[in-house]
Order: sequence, then structure tokens, then C-alpha cells
Amino acid sequence: MEERIVSSRVRPEDDQQLEFGLRPQSLVEFIGQEKIKEKLGIYITAAQGRSEPLDHVLLYGPPGLGKTTLAHIIAGEMGVNIRITAGPAIERPGDLAAILTNLGHGDVLFIDEIHRLSRTVEEILYPAMEDFALDIIIGKGPGARSLRLDLPPFTLIGATVRAGALTSPLRDRFGIVDRLEFYTIEELIRIITRSAQLLNVAIEPEGARAVAGASRGTPRVANRLLKRVRDYAQVRADNVVSGDAAREALLMLQLDRLGLDEIDRRLLRTMIEKYEGGPVGLETLAASISEEPETLEDVYEPYLMKLGLLKRTPRGRVVTREAYRLLKLKGGDNPQLSLW
Repeated sequence: MEERIVSSRVRPEDDQQLEFGLRPQSLVEFIGQEKIKEKLGIYITAAQGRSEPLDHVLLYGPPGLGKTTLAHIIAGEMGVNIRITAGPAIERPGDLAAILTNLGHGDVLFIDEIHRLSRTVEEILYPAMEDFALDIIIGKGPGARSLRLDLPPFTLIGATVRAGALTSPLRDRFGIVDRLEFYTIEELIRIITRSAQLLNVAIEPEGARAVAGASRGTPRVANRLLKRVRDYAQVRADNVVSGDAAREALLMLQLDRLGLDEIDRRLLRTMIEKYEGGPVGLETLAASISEEPETLEDVYEPYLMKLGLLKRTPRGRVVTREAYRLLKLKGGDNPQLSLW
């Protein structure tokens, strides 16, 4: 499947966010997720008052909503170092043991895609999270013995798009569990306006609103689209992102006012034309559009469901009447979204 500009997954160009300082550095700078920010602010202040590490944190929700950013902010607010890794990167218990034994007092260990940890690696985490200890088996066979190493108190922050895929023993060891929600248009406008200032981009309110509307409720997508709209304005609109310039740039990218692209339209058309709108099973639908079932479930579906274009039922996925209306399916008309 081709790479999508509205994909909420990390793309190589997104690393530039760090270069330009687009990632907020504190809870005050972080826009949106107000309830989570309020709770984290209280937990952090309380932990600092007791001179203790923050309790272990689990952040879950669709990609691109700020889980990694919040992990950096938590470490910064606590005044400690952060070590970053991902579930698939920790292949053996020894890999995790090496990471844990190199943490300092109160440090943050951030594990992205924590639901993808292997069971043997996960079991090493249990005593580490509960007792700040590491159980190591030395030797093999009858002569094997267990050695317990003490670890400095630390904070584990886990991030996942699939909280339901975590085992109960692991999930229950997190003291703080929060779900990140899609951002509102007004919140995205504030994020885009802030990013435009940092990038020295002249943007008008209507331009920011057009970009926000196509950002799929996701800051990562908003910043990516802003850079592409900036390029268009530089060449075609005297370096000013007006409402018209933004809409023309997004039209060039084949995005509609809701942020749906050709792949979204293909998915909906496939369900309507091949399966009469559903219900259709996840595996069957994924094969029809040449995509992985996990990607379809974690990346495509959440936003389409948020818009009310798709719903899950016990029998499979079903297209809603709203999708038919947006696709303007009447009589013999071809299904095609009206982009703007």
C-alpha cells in the first residue's frame, strides 16, 4: 500500500518536528487532552513533593495523538532522563535487562508499541515494575539458580494503539492509565498556528481552519499538511497560507474537507460495490484493499468510525448512510467524494 500523507503513523519527514522544535516541551505548551494534562500535572506535583518517581503510566489511543510527546514532557517535568525503545526492538530478556540496569534513579523508560512485547520479556517486567528488582537465572539444568538484582526506582511509560492486546498482568501493574482522544478543530487550529509561527509561515485564520479540517483530528497529520501547504503557498500564493491557498493545496493532495483521501474512498467504494455495504469481515476487507488487518483496524477505522462513515458489528464492518451521502451514490452515478 502506498504511503499516505494523512497516515497517522510516523514517517521519516516527521523527525523534522524535533529539528524545528514543533514538539511541546511542557504541559503548559501541550495543546489539547485537557483532562489528561490536569491529572498528570497533579500526579507529577505530588510525586515531586514526596521525592518519589511517578507511578507507571499507560497511554493508549490511535497513532499521532501525542503519546511519545507526553512521555518526553513527563520526564522533563520530573527532571529526569528518558530512555526510549519499542516492544518489537526488545527481542530477548537480556535486552530488557541491559536497559533496566542502566537506568538512573527516577528515570523514565518509554516503551512504544508495548503490546508487542514477547511473553518472556514481559515476565521480566513484572518484578521490575512492582519491586524494582530483576530476577536472573544463572546456569542451566539442576544447577541453575536465581539471582535478584535491585534496580533504582524508575517510571515505565507504555504506549499502545491496542490496549486490549495487553495481558491483564501487565495492564494491572500500571497505576496511571489514560486514553488519548482525537483533537477538536479548534485545538488543531491552535496547534497549526503555533507550528506556523515556529516555521515562520504566514497563515490566515481561514487557512489554519482548512488545514485543521483535513488533519483527521491528529496533530502529527496537521503538522505534516502544514508543511505541504506552506510549499504550495510559497510557489503559488505569495508565501501566505490563505483559505483559498490551503484548499487548493489540499485539493492537489486529493484530500477533502474531512481529510479523507483516495485510499479512504477506495475502502468505502470496495465495501459498497463488492459487499453491498457490508457486513464484511476484517480479514476479507483487508485483503480486498491489499492492506494488513492490524493496520486497517488501528489506523484506518478509528477516524472513519469517528466520522460515522463506518461501524463495527458482530458480523463485520458496515458502511453507514452518511458514507453513501458523502459518496453521492444515486442511481448510476459513480461513487466520488466532492472534495471541497
